[in-house]
Amino acid sequence: MLLVDKPQGFTSHDVVARARRALGTRKVGHAGTLDPMATGLLVLGVDSATRLLTYLVGLDKDYSATIRLGQSTDTDDAEGEITDGADARGLDRAAIDEVIASLTGSITQVPSTVSAIKVQGRRAYELARAGETVELRGRDVTVSSFVVDDERRGPEQPEGTVDLDVRVSVSSGTYVRALARDLGAALGVGGHLTALRRTRIGPFSVDDAIVLDPEQPERARAALLAPGAVATALYPSSTLDEARLRDLAHGKRITVDHPDAEVIALLGPDGRLAGLASVVDGTARILVNFPTQEVLS
Repeated sequence: MLLVDKPQGFTSHDVVARARRALGTRKVGHAGTLDPMATGLLVLGVDSATRLLTYLVGLDKDYSATIRLGQSTDTDDAEGEITDGADARGLDRAAIDEVIASLTGSITQVPSTVSAIKVQGRRAYELARAGETVELRGRDVTVSSFVVDDERRGPEQPEGTVDLDVRVSVSSGTYVRALARDLGAALGVGGHLTALRRTRIGPFSVDDAIVLDPEQPERARAALLAPGAVATALYPSSTLDEARLRDLAHGKRITVDHPDAEVIALLGPDGRLAGLASVVDGTARILVNFPTQEVLS
C-alpha cells in the first residue's frame, strides 16, 4: 500500500498512472477518489494489496476546506459556473453556527449532481455535463465534527462573500461540497466549496504520505507499507504457526485470538499478512487470502 498526497489539478487516475510508472506494475488501485480541485490523501493498493482496498473505502475521513458563502455554482465547487447568490456580509456568526449545528451528527444528504454516483448505469456527473436533469436520492451520512477555524469578510473578498475555513470529520459517502451547498442554502445566500484537502482516511494520515514523482521510483518503493502493517492498523490480529497457516490455506476453520472481533487480520510467523477473516464462535472463516511473498519483493 502507498499513501500519496495528491496535488491540485490531478485526477485520481493521474496519480494511479504515476504510481504504475514509478513502481513498474500495472496493478494499482485506489481506495476512493478525490476531485481534481482537491488535494490530500489517496491510499493506493499495489499488486496483491489491491485486495485490501475494499476494506478501506468505508472508513471515516477528515477534510479541511474553504466554503464561500454568497455564491452558488452548478457544481457546488469553484470549478463550476456561478448560478446564484446573495450578499452574505450581513450574516452574523451565531446564524452560521446554528446552521452548522443542524448539519452535524446523523443527517440525510443529497449528493452533488456532479458526483460519481451511478444513475441508470451512468455517472451523475456525465449526465449533468450532458445537460440532462439529475435527481439523486438523499442518503444517511454522519458528520462527526464540523468546525470553523477562520472567517474572512474583508475587502479582499469577492463582493458580497464570506469565506469560512473549516474542518470536518465525516462518514464514507459524505460530500463536503454538499455541506457547503446546504449551508449556503439554509442561510439564504448560496454557498460552494473553493478548496478541499483530505487529511485522514481511517488510521492513515496525509502527514505520512508522499508526493508521487515517477522520476523517483526509489522514493515510492521506500514508502510502501506492507499489507500486514495496513491490516493490523485496521483490525485486531492473530499470528498463526505453520500448522494453522497450512490449515488456513486448505480452507479449514482455525481458532484465533480476539474471538469477539468481527474481522481479524491473520499473520504468518514472519509477520506477513496471510489473510483477513470473519470470526464466528471463536473460529476464523477466511474472507480473502494473500500470497505468502511480499508485495514487490
